[in-house]
Amino acid sequence: MIIQFNTDNNVSGNDKHSAPLVALINDELNRFSDQITRVEVHLSDVNGDKVGQDDKQCMLEARLGGLKPIAVTHNANSHEEAVGGALEKMKTSLDRVLGKLRKH
Repeated sequence: MIIQFNTDNNVSGNDKHSAPLVALINDELNRFSDQITRVEVHLSDVNGDKVGQDDKQCMLEARLGGLKPIAVTHNANSHEEAVGGALEKMKTSLDRVLGKLRKH
């Protein structure tokens, strides 16, 4: 499973910032690693330089072999919280999609 980070102009996308998030994503999505080929992480600051409530956004896109990509978005006060919220949504979506495939 490849994890690719993308950031907007208002977010630092260096390895120091992304390394703990990569570890978190690997841990949380590990049980789906056979089906997921790549996870794209898009971090952004919705308000730019302005301070605001829930202005950090994480969009996760999971690419599954032979299926359409699954994308989820979560906003929070920090990027770490946004990634955590998006991961919970992603796990729910993956369970639903892959569960339907197993039933057939």
